[in-house]
Amino acid sequence: MSQSRYTFWVLILVVGIAGLSQGLTIPMLTVLLEKQGVSSVMNGLNAAALYIGMVMVNPFLEIPLRRIGYRSTILWGLLLVTIATALIPMFSHLAVWFVLRLLMGVGDSGLHYASQMWVTKIAAPENRGRDLSIYGLAYGVGFSIGPLGLSVLHLGIWVPFGGLLVLYLIAFLLLSRIKNEFPAQIEQTEKKQNKYAFVLRLAWLALIPSFLFGFMETSLNGSFPVYALRTGLSVEWVSLILPSFVVGSIILQMPLGALSDRIGRKQVMLACALVGGLAFFLFPFAGENVWLMMLLLAIAGAAVGSFYSLGLAFSADILPASMVPTAGIIAGVNFGVASILAPNVNGLLMDVWEPWTIFWLMGSLLIVFAAACLFFKQKATQEQTYSMPLQKQG
Repeated sequence: MSQSRYTFWVLILVVGIAGLSQGLTIPMLTVLLEKQGVSSVMNGLNAAALYIGMVMVNPFLEIPLRRIGYRSTILWGLLLVTIATALIPMFSHLAVWFVLRLLMGVGDSGLHYASQMWVTKIAAPENRGRDLSIYGLAYGVGFSIGPLGLSVLHLGIWVPFGGLLVLYLIAFLLLSRIKNEFPAQIEQTEKKQNKYAFVLRLAWLALIPSFLFGFMETSLNGSFPVYALRTGLSVEWVSLILPSFVVGSIILQMPLGALSDRIGRKQVMLACALVGGLAFFLFPFAGENVWLMMLLLAIAGAAVGSFYSLGLAFSADILPASMVPTAGIIAGVNFGVASILAPNVNGLLMDVWEPWTIFWLMGSLLIVFAAACLFFKQKATQEQTYSMPLQKQG
């Protein structure tokens, strides 16, 4: 196995552990706070600390990435997550957990950003979609396994969090055995212009999927339970219906990535946006048929569950290699902002209109994105900006 493939598989395992950590920590702390009698509003605000930490640190992550490299940035992020995880069982105060979740958001953001950019760098252009899909698949599988840790909570709070600490140690050991690398240097001609304006002008379409994915993921995890309770569904059914979206995304994550390598990212995202939008528009018509709800969410998840990775791969196709880390920064900010906006926008819609409008909003956003795909001219934009073959970089 070549050094780059070994590095790739180490990163895949590390991101799987990170996904498991988030999948366990988010519901675990929500349950513990609920048992303490904390209001749902304060509980939700506490959960938002993770995304607040992400948004706060994301604009600055490119600096350490360029100065200390991919591996060092991942190690620092993992260290912050490990410290926060070790401290959580020692306290039970709402404010302390808010700060620790903020710290986890900072660490997770650094870990994911650096590992995403590293995978994008070492992936061959003809397999970039497939490799980034494997990355997204590893995170999704880890995230879906995480909640199983709730089943051992009765043994004590240290049991699930102690298990996480063991996994973090494994991640540290694996990362210590791979060689550090650095992003491509920004060329002198590129330094003369604002890099964020340049990336937005050249790759604006590739950056929208991260916002859409963040909005949809948070809408389903945070707003769907409210929708379900207001329409008469039990909590037990919610726990069965929600995973359908993740299962759907896991099933088609790799096939869609590989397909995008062959026929193009824009074409795949356009088709997926139309299918996902239709599934969300039809969801309110499922009524109380939970099996139809599960089917529609699985279809939506299969269509748009790989949006984040496809967007990153598309930006790497369009941009010079030196500008891909900047695109990753913007994508991370988009995801975090959408994750904070979604529960507030959805809550307002459900209060002033009908609960089902949250699905029509998600469907509308996807249809608008599909229309934007039709107007985006990748080739013309590249030729006007750079005469070199950008796809061969990175």
